[in-house]
Amino acid sequence: MVEPRILAMVLAGGEGKRLLPLTNDRAKPAVPFGGNYRLIDFVLSNFANARYTRIVVLTQYKSHSLDLHISRTWRFSNLLGNYVTTVPAQMRRGPQWFSGSADAIYQNLNLINDEHPDIVCVFGADHIYRMDPRQMVEYHREHDGGVTVAAIPVPRSEASAFGVIEADANGVITGFFEKPENPPPMPGNPDMSLVSMGNYVFDTECLVDSVTPGRLTGRPDDIGGDLMPRLAENQTARVYDFSLNEIPGQDERERGYWRDVGTVDNYYDANLDLVAAVPVFSLYNDYWQVFTHSPPRPPAKLSRGSSGRLPEVSDTLLCPASILSGSIATGSIIGPGTYVDEALLEGAIVLPGVRIGRGVHLRRCVIDKSVVIPDGTAIGVDRAEDLARGFTVSDRGVVVVEKGYEF
Repeated sequence: MVEPRILAMVLAGGEGKRLLPLTNDRAKPAVPFGGNYRLIDFVLSNFANARYTRIVVLTQYKSHSLDLHISRTWRFSNLLGNYVTTVPAQMRRGPQWFSGSADAIYQNLNLINDEHPDIVCVFGADHIYRMDPRQMVEYHREHDGGVTVAAIPVPRSEASAFGVIEADANGVITGFFEKPENPPPMPGNPDMSLVSMGNYVFDTECLVDSVTPGRLTGRPDDIGGDLMPRLAENQTARVYDFSLNEIPGQDERERGYWRDVGTVDNYYDANLDLVAAVPVFSLYNDYWQVFTHSPPRPPAKLSRGSSGRLPEVSDTLLCPASILSGSIATGSIIGPGTYVDEALLEGAIVLPGVRIGRGVHLRRCVIDKSVVIPDGTAIGVDRAEDLARGFTVSDRGVVVVEKGYEF
């Protein structure tokens, strides 16, 4: 079988309102994650490891830091025509922004026409997972269908946040319901629903026909809300079982790991997945690396505090150029260039460039970049005090201090 020509399209234009205030000043895919990384690094690393190296990233809202990160990090040799490039809303179809994921592709059909791919991989930009897209493409080619959708089972109580799939025994999608109030259960398992991961493999002709107004009824805005229900009706869509995807060097407990970090609580939980003694998702896989921008920085440092107190650190990620001076940190992530002075951190996600004063107590919180926390401050300890300061407090009590907050 001749290898197909692949174009990867990464959808990175959403506003990310549910992740506020972390998206006040940046696009959602540019939100820092796991200390050293940005959310978009995970999908781009999957493509890079698979040697799918013709990649366009469709951007729209607050994209400067995302553009800058990609330009600094994601450079392939162009000798063989490889590239990663960001593409803002070009308004080729008129003076209007993207109205959804399908419209974003429609407004950028010139990219497909220029590249002449056989297959287009349309993937989301802000999920945490490892996946070999070659295996999904191989499945797509072996089974006739215009589009293949990667899917995982989730508890039915949580499925309303996703596109929910109904499929027959042969994997043909017979129904697709975008964020339904009453998600249909999986056959034989009334407590679980099969949901879309937001990763699609399209035959080029099917994709172009699907996003072009007039070729299907109406004008499609979103892939999940508009395209997939129609393709399901036509029985031209198939489901790909993500749990079958095999990654070199991956432990069995990681098989099928995928996290949507669309809310503060989900973002916080996914970060904490990294710090467990035996993490359910490990960053330490040399066979399928997560790549990112790595500027020259000194090593992390643990030192006695000015009072002579020794630092105590457990189940915590310490990033380069971070300094813990006589501090106690457990179940936390300390971002690059952060200084912590005899403080107590319990389940704290600290983004780059934060300064934490002496006697500070941080519990179940996310501290965005460039925040200076004065001596003796407590965050995540007293909900009323956190709300009085104007901090965001999630449904499950995670406190977020926005970028550059001044006490």
